[in-house]
Amino acid sequence: MKKHKKRKMPLACRVIITLALLMILFFSGVTGMILIRENQTPKELNLEMNYDAIIVLGAQVKPDRTPSVQLSWRLDAAVNAYEHHMVPVVVCGAQGADEPMPEAEAMKLYLIEAGVPEEKILTDADSFNTRQNIENAKRLLENENNVRSVLIVTSDYHVPRAISLARDAGLEAVGLGSPCLPQYWIKNHFRETLAWIKYWGIKYLHLPLE
Repeated sequence: MKKHKKRKMPLACRVIITLALLMILFFSGVTGMILIRENQTPKELNLEMNYDAIIVLGAQVKPDRTPSVQLSWRLDAAVNAYEHHMVPVVVCGAQGADEPMPEAEAMKLYLIEAGVPEEKILTDADSFNTRQNIENAKRLLENENNVRSVLIVTSDYHVPRAISLARDAGLEAVGLGSPCLPQYWIKNHFRETLAWIKYWGIKYLHLPLE
């Protein structure tokens, strides 16, 4: 009886499978790093935190022109931070295709309603990503006196990358994280993993990914 030789998988297939497995491992590793850093992010204001300005990063605005739940949580955290240190507050976010107004404008209205004086609020309605948020906020704060350190307020999973970008821009930065809605947890963390990979590609490999 003839023995059938085991057919070897073509080299090209083995290379593709190996690369796919390495990509999955790398992606999982980045996600794990995000979870660790997210867990280390302050969720409540530490009264020992020192900051000369607050930067609040935008999120979805609802059709009725009010902030989404996640954005309102960011803004509530910013109000708490402002009450502790009455410093300038920069609100960042342009208008998405499915939004009735720029995120920054909706954020400003929310903060005024919450008791933050209008003259204390600086508005960046032109930024579409975190890098632009930070760069535009820094430019707005250049007209303020004695701003050396900033408190960045955003969702907890987003804080570490926002701080990295702020430090790249020459700002001293600390962060305060607000919760992430459970139904968006997978989506937000998947996107944040891709965003970290893009960040490293721009910073270390100088890839034209913007």
